[in-house]
Amino acid sequence: MVLLTLLAAITVGIVRMRNLFAVVVLGGIYSFLMASVMIVLDAVDVAMTEASVGAGISTVLMLAALHLTKTEEAVPTHTPLLPLFVAVATGIVLVFGTFALPSFGVAETPMNMHVAPYYLQNSIPDTSVPNVVTSVLSSYRGFDTLGETTVIFTAGIAVLMLLKGKRELKPGPKRRRIRR
Repeated sequence: MVLLTLLAAITVGIVRMRNLFAVVVLGGIYSFLMASVMIVLDAVDVAMTEASVGAGISTVLMLAALHLTKTEEAVPTHTPLLPLFVAVATGIVLVFGTFALPSFGVAETPMNMHVAPYYLQNSIPDTSVPNVVTSVLSSYRGFDTLGETTVIFTAGIAVLMLLKGKRELKPGPKRRRIRR
């Protein structure tokens, strides 16, 4: 409950801030808290990913983008009622959707009764990999994992290209000016 309370407080802080540097810092803190929540839920692999990508790389990229822009958010010219309505309606739909989910920790759920027993029984004979999670990610879902890696790599390259921006070299004895 403490972690969830801190997450809610940081979310309110992010929404109310106008200083974009503070928003980026609070976003990094939010990602670290989410990683802590994932550790509490015994999802250490997701926690490591959240900490490295969410808090590490994303924060650095946001700070680099902030370096190229203004540090204060512009005052909105319209009333925020429509975005507030959309956010509240989406939250209500998501909460309503959770009522159909099975209780947390129940072993007899469809996801545990369908493919999980097959993976547990056949992962070592099929793949010769002693770790079931690794065998699922690398063998059974290898193309899916490759696709996810490709998407993340492409997104990273696109962000770096956007952050590069237009730069001109200073004229000097051995440098030429770049023409556009």
